[in-house]
Amino acid sequence: MTYQRVLLKLSGEALMGEKPYGIDPAIVQSIAEDVARVVSKGTQLAIVVGGGNIFRGLKGSAEGMDRATADYVGMLATVMNAITLQDGLEREGVPTRVQTAIEMQEVAEPYIRRRAIRHLEKGRVVVFGAGCGNPFFTTDTTAALRAAEINADVVFKATKVDGVYDRDPKRFTDATRYETLTFQEVLSKELGVMDATAISLCKDNKIPIVVFDLFTPNNIEKAVAGEPIGSRISSES
Repeated sequence: MTYQRVLLKLSGEALMGEKPYGIDPAIVQSIAEDVARVVSKGTQLAIVVGGGNIFRGLKGSAEGMDRATADYVGMLATVMNAITLQDGLEREGVPTRVQTAIEMQEVAEPYIRRRAIRHLEKGRVVVFGAGCGNPFFTTDTTAALRAAEINADVVFKATKVDGVYDRDPKRFTDATRYETLTFQEVLSKELGVMDATAISLCKDNKIPIVVFDLFTPNNIEKAVAGEPIGSRISSES
């Protein structure tokens, strides 16, 4: 495999599948099967999962909630997703630990950087829940932060589209997909693939980002193997 240690970012919406809300067990199991194949080949893998399938802090704020309160509710939603992923992975025989930035020791470990790295070295998947523990930060930023903390070789952002486009491919049939981009191009063109804080963190720490379609079979394995799928964002185009 091209990468020894990777950080996989999953959106909460990805766990919904075709459902309007919540978690689709079939999607969770499909992700677990893909991850199991990758881990069996020796790759160390950590996951950051969002909570948008249950609650979005920005949406709650827009509807009148205090923004910090709404973000904390969103963080709790990510823990629900993290525990669900843990269950799916362990049913595939993959030892998994959930670590949360907000302590809830009855259901998960508190986030401790050295412990997380030790789990990875022992072949366990680590799922990071509760974002970074602070409001006003997205789970994209959490993914970039955790990737830097655990010395990940790459951040994989698995989405519902097959890469980064110059505009929304669902609305514009002539949208163009980028195969490669620099961090600076993403920021200057305001492409919105991840928030600016996440892009800047990866840029400063020289961690490339690969954006690809989660629902194409074996795409996680292909990404870890370094196959040219999706869009790659790095310091050099």
